[in-house]
Amino acid sequence: MTTAVVFGYGDVGIRCTATLLAQGIQVLLVASHADDPSETQWYGSLARFALERDLPLHLSEDAQSLELLERVRVLKPDFLFSFYYRRMIPQALLDCATRGAFNMHGSLLPQFRGRAPVNWAVVKGATVTGASLHRMTAKPDAGHLVDQMAVPILPDDTAFDVFRKVCPAAELVLHRSLPGIVAGTAPDIVQDLAAGSYFGARRPQDGEIDWSRSAAEIHNLIRAVAPPFPAARTHFDAVTVRVFRSLCVAVDAPAAPGPVLFALDGRLYARCGDGHTLRLLEIEVDGKAVDVPTWAASLVAPQKLPTKAAS
Repeated sequence: MTTAVVFGYGDVGIRCTATLLAQGIQVLLVASHADDPSETQWYGSLARFALERDLPLHLSEDAQSLELLERVRVLKPDFLFSFYYRRMIPQALLDCATRGAFNMHGSLLPQFRGRAPVNWAVVKGATVTGASLHRMTAKPDAGHLVDQMAVPILPDDTAFDVFRKVCPAAELVLHRSLPGIVAGTAPDIVQDLAAGSYFGARRPQDGEIDWSRSAAEIHNLIRAVAPPFPAARTHFDAVTVRVFRSLCVAVDAPAAPGPVLFALDGRLYARCGDGHTLRLLEIEVDGKAVDVPTWAASLVAPQKLPTKAAS
């Protein structure tokens, strides 16, 4: 029987591990992370999935753990799979797999290598992304490709909307690739890394809106970090406003100079640095959800919006 060790987390971890089991792969160990109680739990628990199926489970934040290395080394799995595991897996662990190590990445490699690929794709205004299965090397997301599947990013999709497309794409890519991996006949396609892109982890402060940017850039940021992610933030009149949803619209803005927040016919708008306008559909003020038409009615004059140059 073909054997594997899985390093994974979240919905992609669950669906891809289920795919291994469905195709008769014996999962000798699941290495995952303990769920963080301070983090919004919008995704499934691979740890719970493993326990429900009596799969051996190792919970640790330390992929460099000697205990974990020794445990995998003793198992001598045919394959090691990484499905949205949150840590770099060291070469010593990759070498434990006698027939190779494979990773499922949430982009169309070589584009958006690195961390938070779905969020970065939306931030950068990409119109397509996907799921890519590739051989693992010491360099992140740089190994030869086995297969990938594209999914569209629509103009108003949030990162969560896109993730819900990437997850089944990852399952389908793995499902159709596994027979070739097991048989040793899977494609082995060299990535042109110079033609791709690499991005690091995103931080909550990256969600601060710089209103001197274009309306399209700000709209992309808002949808890239919309809930369940931390959301885009701005500040004015000593209040903190989180913006959850927006639309790029054509509307006549007031004559006041610079980026401004203004109300028109019960709707809330922001004129951005390029002179184009966003309609703000859903906001939170100082931690409390507000009715946008009511809040817009209280805005008697345009309000200057902050820019990084002014901060």
